[in-house]
Amino acid sequence: SKTLPYENRCFGAYVLGEKGFSVHNFIAAKTIIATGGAGKTYLYTSNSDIATGDGIAMAFRAGLKLINMEFVQFHPTCLYHPQAKSFLISEAVRGEGGILRMKNGKIFMKKYSPKKELAPRDIVARAIDKELKKSGDKFVFLDISHKSRNFLKRRFPNIYTTCLKYGINISSQPIPVVPAAHFFCGGIEVDEYSRTKIKNLYAVGEASHTGLHGANRLASNSLLEGAVFAKRACQSIKGEQIKIPPVYGKYKWYYGNARVQDEMIMIAHNWDEIRTLMWNYVAIVRSDKRLSRAKSRINIISDEILRYYWDFLPTRDLLELRNIALIARAVINSALLRKESRGLHYNLDWPVKDPRFGENTKIDRYSIE
Repeated sequence: SKTLPYENRCFGAYVLGEKGFSVHNFIAAKTIIATGGAGKTYLYTSNSDIATGDGIAMAFRAGLKLINMEFVQFHPTCLYHPQAKSFLISEAVRGEGGILRMKNGKIFMKKYSPKKELAPRDIVARAIDKELKKSGDKFVFLDISHKSRNFLKRRFPNIYTTCLKYGINISSQPIPVVPAAHFFCGGIEVDEYSRTKIKNLYAVGEASHTGLHGANRLASNSLLEGAVFAKRACQSIKGEQIKIPPVYGKYKWYYGNARVQDEMIMIAHNWDEIRTLMWNYVAIVRSDKRLSRAKSRINIISDEILRYYWDFLPTRDLLELRNIALIARAVINSALLRKESRGLHYNLDWPVKDPRFGENTKIDRYSIE
């Protein structure tokens, strides 16, 4: 705040009380963003409903840089079912001989890799995405029905039971699957002790960019990231004298003329539009044309949300909508800066890796406003 003799420093967090639209300010000597990723920015995701990029968006609005937001990992096989949310069909199913098929039964992975179904995640996800765009289908099938029921129940007890709950007997039927947003390799810029450029503010886990993932992600690296950098953040905090600043009354939330929302249709519509937009234009396979269209549309949507935000008292749905819109803008703008294909970022107009783009992509709020 420019009204206080403290510059570029964090004093805690504003926290929404979901009952009564109340906003509480929690004063703290040290604050840690540990809010996870932003998979809900996409139509299909393996993430839980809370993965709306809240911490990343807050840091971005505060002026911090976001690094490598274009590198979003998609898990190739998430269960496609109207009642099933975020249920992954393990890659081990393909490892045990599961075959990917179109709805008409045709196999297709041999066209994309000599390893077929055993190709890396990003190759399998791109192959499925291309086939779905060509056919217009909503999903493909993962077929492991040639294995015996006893083997499947023993080897995949949770998958077998869960699919059966949704009316799919995997010992006699193929599993409908679709790629799903899984993990953000990019995030808030931090140093080796999880410190951001704002004093007393840290970021850990998927919300942060530690550099451990690069342009792609090995699954176990997220454990390394969470454990090691959280410990380093703790060491950094313990190594400094902690004082609570006397600023409580100066940072109370100002509601202005905001009123209770009179209808929810705008939030519901924009929520669906953003997630569909990101899935169709900014997901597994991109192009300059798709990204430009996405940027034009997300800017219009963001303006609508911003006007709505200042008119009404905050709710969880409104805040999450505002945050996924900002994450969408960050991903789109980062993707437009990278004129190559590298790791999880694949652009049809720039299909090869270019050494000129070997550095991290960095954006902040001043570069996209």
